[in-house]
This record gives sequence, C-alpha cells and structure tokens, in this order.
Amino acid sequence: MSGPHIIRTPDQRLRIFVSSTLQELALERRAARTAIERLHLAPVMFELGARPHPPRELYRAYLDQSDVFLGVYWEKYGWVAPDETVSGLEDEYNLCPPHLPRLLYVKTPAERDPQLTELLNRIRDDDRAAYKYFETPKELAALVEADLAVLLAERFDQSRETGAIDIVGRAERVVEAVRLPVSLTDLIGRDGDIAEIKRMLESSTRLVTLIGPGGIGKSRLAVAAARAASPSFDDGAVFVDLSAVHDPERVPNTIAQALGVRDTGDAPVLENLVTALGDRSILLLLDNFEQQLPAAPRLTALLAAAPGVTALVTSRSLLRVGAEQSYEVGPLAEKSSIDLFTERARAAKPDFELTARNAPDIAGICAAVDGVPLAIELAAARIRVLSPGDLLDRLDRKLSLLVGGSRDLPERQQTIRRTIEWSTQLLDDDQRRLLSRLGVFEGGFTLDAAEFVGTDGGRDQDAGDVLTALTALVDNSLVGPHDSGERPGFSMLASVREYAREQLAETGDSANARDAHARYFIRLGDSIESQLKGERQREWLRRLRDERDNLRAAERFLLDAQDWDRAAHLAFSLYLYWWVAGLLGEVRTWMGEALDSHARLSDRTRAIALYFTRTIMFWKDPDGAVAADLTKSAELFHRASDADGEGLARISLALALLAGTKPDTGRAREVMETSLALFRGSGSRWGESMALVLLGRVALLQGETEEARDHFEKSLAITRVTGDAVGERVAAYHLGWARLLLGDAEAARSDFAKSVSLSATLGHAEGMAYGLEGMVAVAALAGDVEHAGRIAGASRALRERSGTHNGPMFTFHQAYLDRLVAEGRGDELAAAIAAGRELTVEQAVAEALAVGKQTESG
Repeated sequence: MSGPHIIRTPDQRLRIFVSSTLQELALERRAARTAIERLHLAPVMFELGARPHPPRELYRAYLDQSDVFLGVYWEKYGWVAPDETVSGLEDEYNLCPPHLPRLLYVKTPAERDPQLTELLNRIRDDDRAAYKYFETPKELAALVEADLAVLLAERFDQSRETGAIDIVGRAERVVEAVRLPVSLTDLIGRDGDIAEIKRMLESSTRLVTLIGPGGIGKSRLAVAAARAASPSFDDGAVFVDLSAVHDPERVPNTIAQALGVRDTGDAPVLENLVTALGDRSILLLLDNFEQQLPAAPRLTALLAAAPGVTALVTSRSLLRVGAEQSYEVGPLAEKSSIDLFTERARAAKPDFELTARNAPDIAGICAAVDGVPLAIELAAARIRVLSPGDLLDRLDRKLSLLVGGSRDLPERQQTIRRTIEWSTQLLDDDQRRLLSRLGVFEGGFTLDAAEFVGTDGGRDQDAGDVLTALTALVDNSLVGPHDSGERPGFSMLASVREYAREQLAETGDSANARDAHARYFIRLGDSIESQLKGERQREWLRRLRDERDNLRAAERFLLDAQDWDRAAHLAFSLYLYWWVAGLLGEVRTWMGEALDSHARLSDRTRAIALYFTRTIMFWKDPDGAVAADLTKSAELFHRASDADGEGLARISLALALLAGTKPDTGRAREVMETSLALFRGSGSRWGESMALVLLGRVALLQGETEEARDHFEKSLAITRVTGDAVGERVAAYHLGWARLLLGDAEAARSDFAKSVSLSATLGHAEGMAYGLEGMVAVAALAGDVEHAGRIAGASRALRERSGTHNGPMFTFHQAYLDRLVAEGRGDELAAAIAAGRELTVEQAVAEALAVGKQTESG
C-alpha cells in the first residue's frame, strides 16, 4: 500500500498551489510560475498531459501540504471526468482547505463557459475569497508577485494562526503604507555606511539626517540602512518621497499619504497623524527634505507627540532642529567606484570586462567625477560607443569647460551638474528638448504621457519621434525605466529632473510644457470617467494612485494660472478616485482657492467648487449653511445642464439634511427622488445605484425598513451588473443593516462580509471599518461579548490609523454594544475592546468572519 503523497522541495520553501485550465492559460501559468519563483517560493502545478483530471486523492494531498491557493480563470470551465459532476478546476477550489489563503485572478475580456460563470459568482459570494481582474500575462505576474510578497512576507504566520481569509492578499494593506522601494541593482561600496547608520537608528537617536549633494547616493543608502534597521521597529519602515512636494505646508499630508492616513478634511492632518502614530513603533524614511526645510519644526512636533516614531531623513542641508544627528554621505572609495563603473558598463555593454589594460583609464574616469555614484553611472552609460580611454579623454576636456552657472554650488554638486550637462551635450536637439519637457512630470510617467507632452499634444509637428528620443535618454541613463504592469513606465532622478527644469525655463517653454502636461491628465480623466465606475475600476484606481503626484502638479499649474474652469473639470472627472483614495480634503483646498479668488466663475465651475468644499462637511451643519450651499450647487449644475453633477450634489444635500439631530427626512426624500430621476434620465447606472442607497437611508430613518431593503437590493443588483466594486461595497453594507433590523442575522453577516472583502481589495479603510462594525452588531446580537468587543476595538484602531475616526459614521453598532453593557457585561466588553485594538487588520477580518460562521451554525 502506498503511503501519503508528500511534497518535498529542496529547501522546504513555501508552496503555492496554482489552479487553472492548462491550454488556454499556458502563458499565464508560465507568468505565475515566474512570479512565484522570483520570490524564491515553490510553485505546485499540475502538468499531467493526458490526465486533465488528476486523481482526487493526489491533488487533495498537494493542497493539504500547500501554503497558498492561487487560482487563475478565463473562459473555459475545464473537462468533467466520467462519474464526476464538476471539472477538476472547480474540484480544486472546492477541496481547498478552509485555512488556506486564496489569491484569485480572472482574465478579461472573456466569453466564459456558463459553468465557469456560475463558479465565479459562487466565489464572489464566498466571504473567504474575492478576485482581481487582469488582461495580460505580464499584468498577472505583477499582481501575483505583489500580492504574494505582502501576504507571505508580512502576515503569513498570523494568517495561519487565526484562520485564513482571502481578500486578495490586501487585508493588511487597507491602511496601506508605502514600504521601502526595492532597487533593481546592487548597492556597491556602502556596507560600512549602512552599519553605522543602523547603529544610530537602533540607539536612542530619533532623528538622523543623511546629508550630501544630489547624486551622491543618499536615497539608496537610506533605503538600505532603513531595511537593515527595520526589524528593530514593530511596524517596520515606511518610505516618504518628498521630491514632488513644493510647499512645506504639504509635508504632513505627504507623510499621511505614505502611511495610508486619509485626508478627510474634517480635522488637521497633523492631528490625524498623531492619532495614527501615537502607539506605534515605526521608522519613517523622509527622502529629499532639502526643499522643505521650513517644515522641519512640524517633523519634530510629530516626533515629540509620537514617542515610538524615528525619522531617517535625506537632505542636501541640515534641518537644524533639536535632537538632530547628521551623517555625511561621501563619495565612493576607488575600488568601489571601479566596481560600480564596471557593473553599469556591463549593463550597457554585456561583453564589457575590466582588464589590466583598461583599469587605469577606468580609475581615471572615476577620479575625474570625484567618485560620485550618479556621475559614474552617467559616464558608464557611454561605454557602448566609447572605449574607456576615449571616455576619459572626453571627460577631461569637457568637464573642464562645463563650469559656467554653477560656481556657487558645492564642489561635488558642481561635478554632478557638469557630468549631467556633458551627457546632454552628446544628445541631438530632439533628445535634449524631450529631456527638458519631461522635467514637468512629478515622479514617473508613461510612454503615452511622454509622447503627448513631448509633442505638445500633437501640436508641435517638429518634435521628432518621441519613442526614439526617449530610448536614447534611457540608453544614456538620464531616464530610467521601471515596471508598471503592462505599460512601460519611466522616471528621472531628482538631480536630472532639476537640471531638465532649469533648461526648460531657459528656453521659455516651461508654461507650454506644463500646459501640455495638464491637458494630458484632463484628457485622461475624461477618457476613464465611466471606466472608473465599471469593471475596470480596480485597474484605474491603481493606475491613478501611481499618477497621484502628476495629478497634483496638473491641478497646481491650473490653479496658479487661475484657469478655474479646467481645474474644476479635472477635479470633478476624478471624483470617485479622490473619494476612495481619501483625498477629498486636498481637493476641498483646491476648490476653496477658486471660491476665494472672487473671480467670475462659470456656473458649472462654481457648482463644482461649492460641491467639493461643502460635501465633506455635510455632517456638521448646525445652521443649515452647508445644505444651503449644496442646494446652490445643485441649482448651478442644473443651469449648466449637467444632470449627473446635479444628481451628485443632491446626494450630498440629502446627507446634510439627514445628519442633524432632527433629520429632515421629508425634504431628503424629495431631493433623492429628483436625484434618482436625473441619473436614470442621463443613463448613469453608477449614479442610479448611489441614489437608491440614499433613498434606502431615508426610508430607514422613516421606519420603512422593508422599503429600505428593497432600495439596497436594487442598488446591489446594478453594481454587480456594471462591475462597480465601490458601489457594491456601499450597497452590501447598507443591505446588511436593513436585513439585521428585519431579523435576518445570517443574511446580514453575508452582506457585511462582502463589504469587508471588497473594501480590502479597493484599499478603502473607511469601508473596511464600516463592515467590521456591522460584524460587531452580528456578534453582539448573538451575545458573543468577546468577539464583539475585539472587532469593535480593531475597527476603532483602524479608524484612528487611517484618519477616519472623525466625521460621520452611518452605523448602528454602538447600540448593540450598549445592550451588552446594560446586561452587566461592561467590564468584559471593555477588556475585549482593549485587546481588539492590538489586532492586525487581517486578524480582525478573520475573527469577524469566524464569528459570523459560528452564529450561522449555532
């Protein structure tokens, strides 16, 4: 008798069980395997040729010994073997152990077998699982690698202990911090620096500043040192990029953004930051602080208020605040300089070798550029066309001439500037012009954006071929490529971007280039406005997150130019993104500038400005001023013939009418019936679903619970047809409360679970908190004080850490907790709440769903 099937891997790596059909997803299976192996994990994949339905006991054994279930689905349901009722594909999902985390991916577009559609619908309704959409093998590989990295590296142990629930590997990232970036190349010659900085960070020093000129390697060194020191901090290290910040007042907002703390506009961001960081042990890496030196006192105030926080700062200048300790980053030693040059030269010319013959020339090159890493890399990029000797000769001659305009800079900064200028003099006119125009981007940019800005949106017929010019800039290390899913992405180092902007200003083309940049993002917002509310919603929310700094730059240009119409139009086209990303507070500030300008605004622009500045304040309107202004906004949208805008303004107006101590439900119903008619008239299914939710809220407050349930069910049905995950999350949550109030706790638990899962996939912290609070009511109603309290504590902590602890909360869970207190169980509840505050998000979700299942069975 054969024994059990035991899986062995050479190093006992974690095993990822991959489930999919074989032939139609061959390329995707290969992409998934590559992503898994890149993380040094072991893919478990059936490639059984003529056996499309392997023996159940075999793959059950493989599943039992795997650590993660990864499913990929497209069009085919798969073969159903004789005497079987389901395909091997579905059987693998059915046999997946309950504790196993599930990462599921669905390829679009597709014409799916009916049985597969039924399976995906069942998965969607299963509170243990949800799925992401993808279109190409490359996009799948990026999703798999990112999700596995988070699931396994950060929280795998906890998830196995608490019982796994799959929310696409993102539960712990709902309050989504920006973790340390990973470089594609090795850091050379900095081991001693890393050790010393690590020692400083692990001592009592709470503010360490790495100083040095641009291009000396401060950022990469800081990342490496932070990674080395991060195990000493309970909450690890978070990267805060300040390169795109041009106003010191925005530094707290940028820190909040990196930590996943929302700018809801209802409280100062610094106050939300202090609340979020108050009890955490965390290392903040603030990169490129030199242009924000006036913000240094805000940083020290934050450190004083949050004693568990340590800051590692990179800057060209000292912050000159108390408790600061500095570390000067110097050039590379000769051997390290030569090693760096050799590595980068091989990247440009794979057959390049360091020999006894060329070693003196390479040493001379490194000495000529003072051992500055950026300058070495720029020089090495030329090795494709120049020998080391020719390169040294040209450097000696050119660098001695390129001294104009930079005598006031520190010596090493002059070296970097001269090297950049030398590199650009070897470009042709089209390439130099493109480089300067690319300086308008903040952070990265796509090829499509580069082509638009490079040709002035197609207006410049003499711009030349942008792709050819961009390729030359990449080849010369002036622009760097980075992986952005299926889209090519690019970026520039801060020193190169600074030089590019100076050149753009000298040509007098800066305003035109920035206008082209703004026009590109206005066009992007217009083109995706409907897609943001449908099946591609997750994809566009992710892509817009990557463009956040560019969107800010476009708005800033339009506002500074007092181009109020275009500024308002761009803001309104991306309303859904600002909401989900927690950036409505920032948009409120922008639109406040338009109103405060006292300029003669068009009806639609004033309507938008009133909407954004008032809608986030609907919950505190003691004198009715907010409702009055939202009424005015709706009237102006109507006058501008913008039915969807009017409908949205009416939703916020209804919220304001319902928020007071004496809700005006009668007027709110009239407002929402008009809103619903407007959205139906314009054909906006997204608006219709949102209006139905608000009508349901009115009905609940009027005691018409069954009517409310009907409205929520209709809303939910619309969102599932259109693929609107945000709307589905909202509708499912509200439906849960209606069903709970009607006595159907089992159905309510399912609705709250769906709301939690969708919120996690969207990275929507407030939605996650609402869903958990619904689960609190389910647990409390069952008399489960321990779990009700623990989940309530976790939800409170989540709200504090995400900056959503102030403001409105459409939730009734506190009443259920109050009942437990009234029953004499207050002490037990308080202890459970305190314990729940220590739960991770993933643990809280797992516990909440377990309570639901216990309630269901008991």
